[in-house]
Amino acid sequence: MKRLVIITVGKTHSGKTTFARALEKELQSSMVIDQDNHAEFINTFYKDLRPLDGPNTLKHAISKLIVNYAIEQTNYHLIICNSNRSLKDRSYLFKELFPKDDFIQIMIHFDIPYDVLQGRVTESQRSTNIFRGAYSNFAEVLEKQQTDSLKEDVIDPVEGEADYLFVIKDNADAETVILEILQIARQ
Repeated sequence: MKRLVIITVGKTHSGKTTFARALEKELQSSMVIDQDNHAEFINTFYKDLRPLDGPNTLKHAISKLIVNYAIEQTNYHLIICNSNRSLKDRSYLFKELFPKDDFIQIMIHFDIPYDVLQGRVTESQRSTNIFRGAYSNFAEVLEKQQTDSLKEDVIDPVEGEADYLFVIKDNADAETVILEILQIARQ
């Protein structure tokens, strides 16, 4: 039986982690893999090894190791909880790490209005221990993500990128999407 891979797409504070954790509780034999956890681990225990600027290659290497281990050593459905806003990055995940021959590919696009996200980051109590220096708060992250939306490769997901595409426009959509994913897992 093919495993599911569920990949989240969205800006900070759009509900990706909350959704992933709720899905993990409902979907038997599933696991959330969240790069924010890897960043916090590095910042807590290996701060001096972090790259000073550019891509966080250490975080990406740890994430890839964990994903590869989960693919090769478990039968878990995998919930990849990152922003995944770049088409190039999503293509890599679906073509290289989670090919259609091995996984049923599900993408969840968190299409939350910018003003809602601004309110959420203003009220946020989340730890900032995932940052490595470029940002001091989530409002700055959101502003950068909004600016990045103008880049050619940062595009919303479209039908055909994955076997299934779900769009969450507000918190009320999350439970319905979870029920649909559970139905897919039963098929």
